Amino acid sequence: MTERHRLALIGGRGYTGMSFLPLVREHPQMALALASSSSQAGLPITEIDPDWPEAGDTLVALAPDGVRAVDADIWVMALPNDQSKPWVAAIEAAHPEAVIIDFSADHRFDNDWVYGLTELHRSDLVGARRIANPGCYATAAGLALVPLADDLDAPPVVFGVSGHSGAGKTPSPRNDPERLANNLMPYQLTGHVHEQEISHRLGRDVAFHPHVAPFFRGLSVTIRAQFKAPVEAQTLLDRWRQVYADAPLIEVVADVPEIRQVAGSARAMLGGVSVDARDARSVSFVVVLDNLLKGAASQAMQNINVSLGLGALSGLDRVATPGG
Repeated sequence: MTERHRLALIGGRGYTGMSFLPLVREHPQMALALASSSSQAGLPITEIDPDWPEAGDTLVALAPDGVRAVDADIWVMALPNDQSKPWVAAIEAAHPEAVIIDFSADHRFDNDWVYGLTELHRSDLVGARRIANPGCYATAAGLALVPLADDLDAPPVVFGVSGHSGAGKTPSPRNDPERLANNLMPYQLTGHVHEQEISHRLGRDVAFHPHVAPFFRGLSVTIRAQFKAPVEAQTLLDRWRQVYADAPLIEVVADVPEIRQVAGSARAMLGGVSVDARDARSVSFVVVLDNLLKGAASQAMQNINVSLGLGALSGLDRVATPGG
């Protein structure tokens, strides 16, 4: 029997950690060493994942100084921004050969970490031990824009709408049901960390306008891009299809993709290319994905699989299609 990797999840009670646990359960070569929570220690994991096989497993209290006692070769940081670095330092000291993957933005601009937009950085991820998981909006925008980067002539404009799970569990106006009811809420219209992230990865400035909506999960970005020369819609569709020919979780479609087509799945859809009749250099297109899965948890599992040479979709069978 193949030896199973042991995985420690730090931050098991947040939305992304909760989305990651079922993927560990489904993974044939992975076992959970522990899942921690600073506020919900003792909570049965079955309350997070009703299909969890061990009824006695609970979230545990753990601090960075306790990682040495944990037998794990994979560490997943499902923590808010600005909280992972003490954990990483402790893990590196105690388990220097372990794979560490960080869901937060703390290492996305660090050249010592591999940026884990799986389909575009697969070769860099092979054998990687420090992986920065991309932001959800940055994943969507990056999938569309990076293959087109050399042809762009001006900063793209990215209009994003996400379900309120993207605002996390800490109470705020952006996850307040009363405030969101029948509403669309713009926020941080300049300088958003994902604006910085998209710009950094694209190698040029991007304008990003995020919004939160009353639904729970999924996101859509509509991108307006100016090209150096006139383009045709089919040219962009063909470019994406060529780039993602070996990427089973990326689908390129002619019609405008919708969130309902990907919610609950590990897939992303690109399409809806519209060339401006007034100027064929100006083009709009749309990307949709599930912010908790392809925008976080399932992409992290893809990255772990690539790093360790495991099956590309191991642990992702149930979420490889919508409704999984």
